Amino acid sequence: MKIKSVINESQQIQLAIELINLGARLQLLETETTLSRERLIKLYKELRHESPPKGMLPFSTDWFLTWQPNIHSSIFFNIYKFLVNHAELDGVDALVKGYQLYLQQIKDDDHLEPVLSLTRAWTLVRFVDSKMLKLESCTCCSGKFIVDSYDLNHGYVCSICHIPSRAGKTKKSKELEELSAH
Repeated sequence: MKIKSVINESQQIQLAIELINLGARLQLLETETTLSRERLIKLYKELRHESPPKGMLPFSTDWFLTWQPNIHSSIFFNIYKFLVNHAELDGVDALVKGYQLYLQQIKDDDHLEPVLSLTRAWTLVRFVDSKMLKLESCTCCSGKFIVDSYDLNHGYVCSICHIPSRAGKTKKSKELEELSAH
């Protein structure tokens, strides 16, 4: 017979609450906690006042390689890697702390909105762990950026040093331009 620990269950609920508040999807919650799916759904509904989003998580490395998501993913992953290597954090603790620090960095800049969700950050860590993606140094700025492990990355130049021609041409930037013109 397995003995249930009230303290362990309390810690798992606290972790689930923190993950839900950061925007975690149900699949992430199921993987990173020992709570049942039913308890997680109940907790999600209690905190968010809505059911968790349905559907599968995206399973493609392509999203992380486009210019803006790549910059945000690289910021997060460098923070995450630093925490793992120097702050003695690992697993979900490094993920949560790394994501919180990423949000803090992005929100400190009035012009930036977070592009990376917690679930995408979790997926990114899994892609790097499975060696589908990796960090590569830019030959211009020496910053480390997320790249496809199977691409030829010799002489890699990041999307900050070599900005794509369509970069920044978002609907929001167009609206801000129009507002400042008036």
